[in-house]
Amino acid sequence: MTSNPLDPNSDAHLYLEEVEGAQALDWVRAQNERSLKVLEGDARYAGYYEAALKIATSAERIPYGSIRGGYVYNFWQDEAHERGLWRRTPVGEYAKAQPVWETLLDLDALSKAEGANWVYKGVNCLPPENVDCLLSLSDGGKDAARVREYSIAQGGAKAAFVAGGFDIPEAKSSITWQDKDTLLIATDWGGDTPSLTESGYPFVVKRLKRGEALGQAVEVYRGDVKDVAASAFALEDEHGKRWFGASRAETFFTSSYVLFRDGAEPVKIPLPEKASPQGVFADTLIATIEEDWAPEGQGPFKSGDLIGYKWSEFVATGKLPKVDLVFRPTPKQALQGVGITKNELLVNISDNVVVKVMAYRKGPSGWTSKEVPLPPNGSAGVIFADVEEATAFLGFDGYLSPDSLFTYESASGALSQIKALPAWFDASSMVVDQFDATSKDGTKVPYFVVRKKDIKYDGSNPTLVYGYGGFQVSQTPGYSGTVGKLWLEQGGVYVMANIRGGGEFGPAWHQAGLKTKRQVVYDDFIAVAEDVIAKKITSKEKLGAMGGSNGGLLMGVMFTQRPDLFRAIVCQVPLLDMLRYHLLLAGASWMDEYGDPDVPEERAFLEKLSPYHNVDPAKTYPEIYFETSTKDDRVHPGHARKLAKRLEETGTSFLYYENIDGGHSAAANQREAAKRAALEFTYLSRKLMDGK
Repeated sequence: MTSNPLDPNSDAHLYLEEVEGAQALDWVRAQNERSLKVLEGDARYAGYYEAALKIATSAERIPYGSIRGGYVYNFWQDEAHERGLWRRTPVGEYAKAQPVWETLLDLDALSKAEGANWVYKGVNCLPPENVDCLLSLSDGGKDAARVREYSIAQGGAKAAFVAGGFDIPEAKSSITWQDKDTLLIATDWGGDTPSLTESGYPFVVKRLKRGEALGQAVEVYRGDVKDVAASAFALEDEHGKRWFGASRAETFFTSSYVLFRDGAEPVKIPLPEKASPQGVFADTLIATIEEDWAPEGQGPFKSGDLIGYKWSEFVATGKLPKVDLVFRPTPKQALQGVGITKNELLVNISDNVVVKVMAYRKGPSGWTSKEVPLPPNGSAGVIFADVEEATAFLGFDGYLSPDSLFTYESASGALSQIKALPAWFDASSMVVDQFDATSKDGTKVPYFVVRKKDIKYDGSNPTLVYGYGGFQVSQTPGYSGTVGKLWLEQGGVYVMANIRGGGEFGPAWHQAGLKTKRQVVYDDFIAVAEDVIAKKITSKEKLGAMGGSNGGLLMGVMFTQRPDLFRAIVCQVPLLDMLRYHLLLAGASWMDEYGDPDVPEERAFLEKLSPYHNVDPAKTYPEIYFETSTKDDRVHPGHARKLAKRLEETGTSFLYYENIDGGHSAAANQREAAKRAALEFTYLSRKLMDGK
């Protein structure tokens, strides 16, 4: 180690990148104890925790689910079932206020019986019967999971793991059923030959037959160690035939797709590099594209378009058919999601960050569309849709509108509200405004302000600004009982910043902030913060910020670039060391977003923004609050540990909490999630309401 522990380019803090190293965990335990003493010792904490837990475990929550074979399947957690129940109920029963559920698997009982720390990570069942399933179980919430075969053929009471069935060891696996006795798997194949990319994901797809050991699986597709990942996929056509293939993600935002055709050579599916196949509807392969495309003289099609071409023709010839334009967004619109039912194509479209659902059909004269009549001025969206099912689940919520769930019959267009979340806070005295801030380069950046109607514009209102700004992830209106109860009802103002890097206005809004252009993302957030101050909604002494993951990086940059602007910062599961992020866990997969630290020009830019490398002992910083998880195997907890350690060495005050379980969500169950929320809002109340 070098002699200067304050030099961020030294290796003095590398021990903090260890997940289970004794020295690192001793430091973590000491920080946890110190910070929890402050926050849990606050008089508000117990009430905040009780309120957050009540919301998280309420029986009145909507039991969202998926439809398969006449049943609605749901995963449910409450106080009595901390790890959760996988369960089902008949579709007709589901619409009742109190449906009768059939338990298929009790995760609490399983964990106790096996002496394991299982966290449910989803289930993958073989269509069309959907009784042969693959259950993904994670140790403590990690992305990596063990996958075990589970049969529900004889119903809940007799549902069980299959003796001698498929059992894939813990890994970041991707698995597709080919038939009852065959899987297409991308996983960590072990041995001396590499099978994981530099990002830690599989790049070799093999076919595994029932009864075979992993070592007997036959390779069917191979990517490259420099890729992000490779995996198998299945597409089902309108006749119920399943087609198989493999996808290769060369980078986080570019992929290629190969189709395995019956009795013919595999063929590449003709799409641009930045595109995502959505499925087959009305004999049309539906895809979203994130770059301009003029294939073989057709088009041109624009980035953000929804396109399609005749599936049966492509399968027969291996060549690109005529491409149709299904939907083209205006400059203020963006595609936010696609669902396929038996009868209609359902598309989520945001318009100036308000989301609606459009239903498309294909007839002799081309594509026709209609808007599904969901409530306006919030986020309407497809919750569940499947090509085998005529019924879809649609949802709606807004900042002041609790979630509601609708059934939508794609054959008739009938829409029925069947469930609604109770109001967790009194919104009658509140209002939502939408404004634009002007960023440093003149770009107009929208943001929402949620507030009590009667607040005074005198700069005295405690205000929390939330942001993300990356990976084309949109921040659309959404209901949070926790934010409402623990912040808005207490007199706080909540601001959502729709900054560049997100997908609110399509691929161009995202791509404006990639790599060495990324400073615009941070300028946008600063512009929103300064605008709410200029409007006298708040002041620097009353302003806080929050963000997680990529948003945690945003918080780190705000902390180092504008420490004068914020009184409080909640930095959740963050990236903070931007010169080593590509060497930690899944970090290499994000170089298309952030840049490559091994490329001189990109490294020079990253060094200027990297929070870990830009702490100045001569500056005055707000007391930041870090949250992370020991078992986060996506964004390494070392990021938060190392920046906190630098602050400790420079005598800068900070708070730090590292939950052991929870993975990248930093909470493995609702009790932990409630604790996390209570800690966050206790911190924010202390800083912005009390001025501590």
